[in-house]
Amino acid sequence: MDPEEMLVAFDHEMREHARPDGPATRVERAGDVVRLTGGPDDWNGVVWTAPGLTTERATAEIAAQVEHYTARGLGEFEWKLYAHDRPAGLGALLAAAGFVPEPPEALMVAAVSDLPRSVELPEGVTLRAVTDAAGVDLMVRAHEAAFGTDGSRLRHQTLERLAGAPGTFVAVVATADGEPVSSARMEMHPGTGFASLWGGGTAAPWRGRGIYRALIAHRARIAADLGYRFLQVDATDLSEPILRRLGFTALSTTTPYVYRTAP
Repeated sequence: MDPEEMLVAFDHEMREHARPDGPATRVERAGDVVRLTGGPDDWNGVVWTAPGLTTERATAEIAAQVEHYTARGLGEFEWKLYAHDRPAGLGALLAAAGFVPEPPEALMVAAVSDLPRSVELPEGVTLRAVTDAAGVDLMVRAHEAAFGTDGSRLRHQTLERLAGAPGTFVAVVATADGEPVSSARMEMHPGTGFASLWGGGTAAPWRGRGIYRALIAHRARIAADLGYRFLQVDATDLSEPILRRLGFTALSTTTPYVYRTAP
């Protein structure tokens, strides 16, 4: 499958026919968009827009989604804009309506069969599957050390996924001398050929030692065993070069446009 065909498959399977990403989340087609709606600690937002969307219809849809999410008392929601989405000025329309763009990321996809699946870790580092509250705490600590952000929502979402949809979610934490130094997650999307990678991050003192690559290989092996054909990731500037070397191809870019109802 060439990159153009892969992008068409991604848009169709992962966006237009998106699945809930948690037990409390619902997916619905509303007019010209597909949106996910959950609670205040869930991810809420628009993941797909109709290919033929015009400026006039886009303006109406933006207003409708602001009304939809603010009526539910949510502090924020996101419009996940891809570079190939239409109309061409959709980002400007979102900004005019009060959405704030965050740094863009590269939409990258690789065939599972092309990825390394041999997990090679630095001496003294071990992997632990996250299956319970204690594992979630370790994962959140690793995430906070890697990204410098609060992991409260991540803790809520992970505990919810483990309890309500354990077969569609994998999380792993790398530890050294019992201390968490890196973590990563993978979401499986039943009925599609895709699994998606999230959260791969390593604490600064442990970067450059191959842990990130090992976590990719670990998840690729699981995806292969489960019969998934592709792995997808939204890559930052830091991870994109590593992913390219491993065999991932950039198909587009995605920019989170965030609407916040409170400071």
